[in-house]
Amino acid sequence: MAIYFIRHGMDDEGYRGGWSQRGLNAEGYRQSEKLGRYLKERQNKLNIHRIISSDLQRALDTAGEIARELELPVEQGGAWRETNNGVIAGMPNEIVEERYPGLYFSALTMEERYPGGESPLEFFTRIKRAFTLLCEEQSSRESQENVVVVTHGGVINAVYHLLKDTEWSNKGGKAYPSLYTSVHTIEHGAGGWQVTAENRTDHL
Repeated sequence: MAIYFIRHGMDDEGYRGGWSQRGLNAEGYRQSEKLGRYLKERQNKLNIHRIISSDLQRALDTAGEIARELELPVEQGGAWRETNNGVIAGMPNEIVEERYPGLYFSALTMEERYPGGESPLEFFTRIKRAFTLLCEEQSSRESQENVVVVTHGGVINAVYHLLKDTEWSNKGGKAYPSLYTSVHTIEHGAGGWQVTAENRTDHL
C-alpha cells in the first residue's frame, strides 16, 4: 500500500505562492506531462487508483496532466493547500516588499498569522489532520489501491517531519528537498507508514 506525494510543476517564481491561484507556466506543464506519461508507463506496478489534489490552480494543473494519462478523476480539496499567506497570495514579490517588508513565513512566530491568513502552527495542524485521515482511509482499503496526492513543497516537508518524528518549525530546521513534480513515496508495512523514496524526478 502506497501514497505518492507529488509537488506541483513549475509556476512563476516572481509572485508569492501560498494560496495564490496562479497556475503553471509552460515549463510546469511540460514537467507535469512528462510525469503523467512516466506514471502511465509504470501503472501496472504503481497501481494508482486515486488522484487527490490541492484545489490551488498550480496543483490542479499538475493533477490534470496526470489524470489525463491515467484516465482517473481528480478529487480536489483545500486540506492539501500550501500555507494560507492571506493578503499577499499571488502578489508580485516586488510589491510585497514595498507594502509588507520582511513578511516571510520564517519571520512569523509559530502562532502569528499572515495578515488575512493562517499561522505556521495552524498550517502544520491542518496538514497533520489531513495526513492522519488519509492514512486511515488508505488502511481501510484494499492493500493494492494506491493513491497520488498532488500538493506543495511546504506540505510535503510537514509530512516528512510527521513520518520521521522530527520537530517541525517555520524557522528552517531540518528541510526535506522537494523539486517541481518530484515524487515522494510513502508505504505501509509492518512498522507502519514509512518513506521509501524521496524527491524522485526520474521522469524529467
